[in-house]
Amino acid sequence: MNKKILAPLIALVALGGGYKFVLAKPEPKKPEPKVAGDPYVVPKEFLLNLEDERYAKLTVGLVLPHEVADKPAEGEESAPPEGWGESPQEGVVRAVVTETLTGASASELLRPGSRKKIEEELLKELRSETDLKPVDVLITDLTVQ
Repeated sequence: MNKKILAPLIALVALGGGYKFVLAKPEPKKPEPKVAGDPYVVPKEFLLNLEDERYAKLTVGLVLPHEVADKPAEGEESAPPEGWGESPQEGVVRAVVTETLTGASASELLRPGSRKKIEEELLKELRSETDLKPVDVLITDLTVQ
Protein backbone atom coordinates (compact mmCIF):
# COMPACT_ATOMS: atom_id res chain seq x y z
CA MET A 1 0.00 0.00 0.00
CA ASN A 2 2.88 2.38 0.77
CA LYS A 3 4.33 1.80 -2.69
CA LYS A 4 1.01 2.77 -4.28
CA ILE A 5 1.07 6.17 -2.49
CA LEU A 6 4.81 6.75 -2.71
CA ALA A 7 5.15 6.41 -6.50
CA PRO A 8 2.53 9.10 -7.41
CA LEU A 9 3.94 11.37 -4.70
CA ILE A 10 7.45 11.12 -6.16
CA ALA A 11 6.08 11.73 -9.65
CA LEU A 12 4.17 14.79 -8.43
CA VAL A 13 7.27 16.25 -6.74
CA ALA A 14 9.35 15.58 -9.87
CA LEU A 15 6.77 17.27 -12.10
CA GLY A 16 6.59 20.29 -9.77
CA GLY A 17 10.37 20.61 -9.69
CA GLY A 18 10.59 20.23 -13.47
CA TYR A 19 8.00 22.95 -13.95
CA LYS A 20 9.80 25.25 -11.52
CA PHE A 21 13.22 24.89 -13.14
CA VAL A 22 12.30 24.44 -16.81
CA LEU A 23 8.94 25.98 -17.67
CA ALA A 24 8.29 28.68 -15.08
CA LYS A 25 9.57 32.13 -15.89
CA PRO A 26 11.95 33.51 -13.27
CA GLU A 27 10.78 36.53 -11.34
CA PRO A 28 12.09 39.69 -12.95
CA LYS A 29 15.07 41.08 -11.11
CA LYS A 30 14.50 44.55 -9.66
CA PRO A 31 16.97 46.97 -11.22
CA GLU A 32 19.50 48.52 -8.89
CA PRO A 33 18.65 52.19 -8.27
CA LYS A 34 21.07 54.65 -9.84
CA VAL A 35 20.67 56.98 -6.87
CA ALA A 36 21.09 55.27 -3.51
CA GLY A 37 18.81 57.60 -1.61
CA ASP A 38 16.37 60.48 -1.78
CA PRO A 39 17.66 63.74 -3.25
CA TYR A 40 17.07 66.88 -1.20
CA VAL A 41 18.13 70.22 -2.66
CA VAL A 42 18.68 72.98 -0.13
CA PRO A 43 16.24 75.53 -1.58
CA LYS A 44 18.00 78.76 -0.64
CA GLU A 45 21.18 79.31 -2.69
CA PHE A 46 24.54 80.12 -1.16
CA LEU A 47 26.45 83.31 -1.89
CA LEU A 48 30.05 82.82 -0.76
CA ASN A 49 33.22 84.91 -0.75
CA LEU A 50 36.10 83.22 -2.51
CA GLU A 51 39.77 84.11 -2.53
CA ASP A 52 40.97 86.95 -4.81
CA GLU A 53 37.85 89.03 -4.15
CA ARG A 54 35.64 86.71 -6.20
CA TYR A 55 32.39 85.14 -5.15
CA ALA A 56 30.34 82.04 -5.92
CA LYS A 57 26.62 81.55 -6.06
CA LEU A 58 25.68 77.89 -5.75
CA THR A 59 23.01 75.41 -4.82
CA VAL A 60 23.75 72.27 -2.81
CA GLY A 61 21.87 68.98 -2.93
CA LEU A 62 22.08 66.09 -0.50
CA VAL A 63 21.31 62.46 -1.24
CA LEU A 64 19.79 61.14 1.98
CA PRO A 65 19.26 57.45 2.82
CA HIS A 66 15.77 56.20 1.97
CA GLU A 67 15.05 55.39 5.60
CA VAL A 68 15.80 58.90 6.84
CA ALA A 69 12.56 60.71 7.46
CA ASP A 70 13.89 64.20 7.82
CA LYS A 71 10.58 65.77 8.74
CA PRO A 72 9.86 67.19 12.17
CA ALA A 73 8.13 64.83 14.58
CA GLU A 74 4.47 65.42 15.37
CA GLY A 75 4.01 68.45 17.56
CA GLU A 76 7.44 69.84 16.58
CA GLU A 77 6.35 71.39 13.30
CA SER A 78 7.24 75.02 12.84
CA ALA A 79 7.51 77.15 9.77
CA PRO A 80 11.08 77.36 8.42
CA PRO A 81 12.51 80.79 7.55
CA GLU A 82 11.51 82.15 4.17
CA GLY A 83 13.28 80.35 1.35
CA TRP A 84 14.40 77.47 3.56
CA GLY A 85 13.33 73.86 3.13
CA GLU A 86 11.64 71.47 5.51
CA SER A 87 14.79 69.99 7.06
CA PRO A 88 15.08 70.86 10.75
CA GLN A 89 18.89 70.67 10.37
CA GLU A 90 19.09 73.00 7.40
CA GLY A 91 20.77 75.71 9.48
CA VAL A 92 23.58 73.32 10.38
CA VAL A 93 23.88 72.21 6.74
CA ARG A 94 24.13 75.83 5.63
CA ALA A 95 26.77 76.59 8.28
CA VAL A 96 28.91 73.60 7.26
CA VAL A 97 28.70 74.48 3.55
CA THR A 98 29.52 78.14 4.22
CA GLU A 99 32.42 77.33 6.54
CA THR A 100 33.88 74.75 4.16
CA LEU A 101 33.65 76.80 0.97
CA THR A 102 34.36 80.35 2.12
CA GLY A 103 37.84 81.31 0.94
CA ALA A 104 38.09 78.49 -1.61
CA SER A 105 39.59 79.38 -4.96
CA ALA A 106 37.42 79.86 -8.03
CA SER A 107 39.51 77.31 -9.94
CA GLU A 108 38.79 74.67 -7.29
CA LEU A 109 35.07 75.14 -7.82
CA LEU A 110 35.23 75.34 -11.59
CA ARG A 111 37.37 72.26 -12.33
CA PRO A 112 35.26 69.06 -12.19
CA GLY A 113 37.94 67.00 -10.42
CA SER A 114 38.55 69.68 -7.80
CA ARG A 115 34.81 70.22 -7.35
CA LYS A 116 34.39 66.48 -6.68
CA LYS A 117 37.01 66.74 -3.92
CA ILE A 118 35.10 69.67 -2.41
CA GLU A 119 31.87 67.64 -2.53
CA GLU A 120 33.66 64.76 -0.75
CA GLU A 121 34.93 67.17 1.91
CA LEU A 122 31.42 68.55 2.38
CA LEU A 123 30.09 65.00 2.69
CA LYS A 124 32.63 64.18 5.39
CA GLU A 125 31.84 67.36 7.32
CA LEU A 126 28.06 66.93 7.03
CA ARG A 127 28.27 63.33 8.25
CA SER A 128 30.21 64.42 11.32
CA GLU A 129 28.24 67.62 12.08
CA THR A 130 24.62 66.56 11.37
CA ASP A 131 22.29 63.66 12.08
CA LEU A 132 21.29 63.48 8.40
CA LYS A 133 24.09 61.08 7.36
CA PRO A 134 23.96 61.93 3.64
CA VAL A 135 25.02 59.35 1.07
CA ASP A 136 26.31 62.02 -1.32
CA VAL A 137 26.62 65.79 -1.72
CA LEU A 138 26.09 67.53 -5.04
CA ILE A 139 26.81 71.07 -6.14
CA THR A 140 23.82 71.38 -8.44
CA ASP A 141 24.16 74.96 -9.73
CA LEU A 142 27.30 77.08 -9.74
CA THR A 143 28.22 80.59 -10.83
CA VAL A 144 31.60 82.15 -10.07
CA GLN A 145 32.37 85.84 -10.65
